[in-house]
Amino acid sequence: MTRPSTLTTVTVLALLFAACASFLAYNYLSQQAGNSYQRVAIVSAAVDLPIGSKLDASNIKLADWPKDALPAGCYRDAQALTQRVVVRPLSAGDIVTENKLMPLNISGGIMAYMVPKGHRAVTVAVNEVAGVAGFITPNSRVDVVLTTPRPGSSDDREYISKIILQNVPVLATGQVTEQKEGKPGVVPTVTLDLAPEDAEKLIVGIGIGSGGKKGSLQLLLRNIIDVAAIDTKGATVSKALGGAETRPPTVVTRAVSQRRSAPRVSAAPPPRQAKYSMEVIKGGAKFVREFAQD
Repeated sequence: MTRPSTLTTVTVLALLFAACASFLAYNYLSQQAGNSYQRVAIVSAAVDLPIGSKLDASNIKLADWPKDALPAGCYRDAQALTQRVVVRPLSAGDIVTENKLMPLNISGGIMAYMVPKGHRAVTVAVNEVAGVAGFITPNSRVDVVLTTPRPGSSDDREYISKIILQNVPVLATGQVTEQKEGKPGVVPTVTLDLAPEDAEKLIVGIGIGSGGKKGSLQLLLRNIIDVAAIDTKGATVSKALGGAETRPPTVVTRAVSQRRSAPRVSAAPPPRQAKYSMEVIKGGAKFVREFAQD
């Protein structure tokens, strides 16, 4: 075999081996890419779901998701989630996972799953005015104003209003039935998320006050992004009226002039002026003439 024939054969063989290696690498990478981007259908929220919503065919749907990136606890069967209760708010498109649902075979209300760890849920009764006319809803934030007889005052009619809690999350709103004058009546309620010490403060505030009178609550609705704390001194009736103090009535008296007889004071007689006399004879007449002494 001549030298050019050997070189040609080696070159052809090298090209064949390179082509085979390229084909095998391409095939392997294609298979890996296909496996990586394989998608499966899992259950997601079809609409916004607040806490306490029950899942059914109208509010859940199937969504495609990468097979290698499936969230922990997700579901691929929508039927298995029917009548499950949501314990965390879900937005449309969010994946439904087990930790967002009330556990199965657990008795009790949903509120036990809504209270943050270390906090307590406290429900208080309010009226339509104190509840800001129904504008307070779950996830709102409020300040709590307590109006109660002023501590240490002898007058049980003297009240003070003071903000005792600030930036309190609202867990739920509802209604309870109470007996009023022997008849059942519906009273609005608000359930607040409080730390234990704040719960004690609220409960003792609305308990029995001086003179056997209960304190009353007023809720102040906050802007959802306003979380700054404020310092207030409280308000009383005198402060609400501009700090005016009660003044005694002005007594107008009419002066009555009385003429009194002043004692007469005798004028001191003028001092007697020293005089001297001189006998004057004029033409045969004789008379006496007096002259004042300087």
